[in-house]
Amino acid sequence: MNIEIEKLRKQLPEWVKSSVPHSSAGKVASYIPELAKASHDALGITLLNTKGEFASAGNFEMCFTMQSISKVYTLILALMDNGEDKVFSKVGMEPTGDNFNSMLKLELVRPGIPFNPFINAGAIMVSSLIHGSSQQEKSERILQFFKELANNNNLKHDEDVFHSELESGHLNRSIAYFLKGNGVLDGDVEEVLQIYFCHCSILVNCADLARMALVLACDGTDPLTGKELIPHRVVQIAKTFMTTCGMYNASGEFAIQVGLPAKSGVSGGILALVPGRYGIGVIGPSLNDKGNSQAGIELLEKISQEMKWSIF
Repeated sequence: MNIEIEKLRKQLPEWVKSSVPHSSAGKVASYIPELAKASHDALGITLLNTKGEFASAGNFEMCFTMQSISKVYTLILALMDNGEDKVFSKVGMEPTGDNFNSMLKLELVRPGIPFNPFINAGAIMVSSLIHGSSQQEKSERILQFFKELANNNNLKHDEDVFHSELESGHLNRSIAYFLKGNGVLDGDVEEVLQIYFCHCSILVNCADLARMALVLACDGTDPLTGKELIPHRVVQIAKTFMTTCGMYNASGEFAIQVGLPAKSGVSGGILALVPGRYGIGVIGPSLNDKGNSQAGIELLEKISQEMKWSIF
């Protein structure tokens, strides 16, 4: 067995235990009512290497919805469906410095397209680019793609979270109609929003995220099956966005303190990777003021520094 995995299995429980108290400095997301039901001090992690060896600790079996982590893979699917030129005529490539649900720069900065695919405006735009003859077909394609990446045919939507987002997503609805009014977003706004809320509400656990991250860590090939799932160039684009925009407007700080490509979601999930070596899935529902897992970031910082994993 890999010596590094042995060390991780030995140390992870203590690292998780020492990170849990940081949850008290954050709050569970409540603007989506269903998310407010999550345990405030839960914290779990799974790390998976290219040989299929894993290390887990804490509440790693806890199920949660992907939320914004799904944006990584809908971007990938949109790029595979349309190519770079079309996607990046509709959404930019730059960090914003604004909150993930801000509309500010859509009006202030020409030509009025979202700054990047990981803010809500950008992800809604990307959702509109997924191929399919109907909203149902597009959402099913996304789910099937996620199942293949996670090697888990049991992935499904959390219907309660989906309907909670559908009923409470007034700001996202405003963003989508603004994009429509700007002539950027094509198609029916409500159908696009359903696609967006659907992929945000896909249920996973830490092992699912770790497997999905491992595919990116290995440049688009699942090392445990040998199957190429994503073209190398598309993975390169996705990992670059994860590094520059993946942790919202705290991405620069995360790059300095942790130094790994990552993407967070407001359910408290974090997907991260060590290039060529590990996929990582984390859950910690208590969020900081930027919308990232308070204890999850603390845990990843501890692991990255102890294992000397920063890519910088």
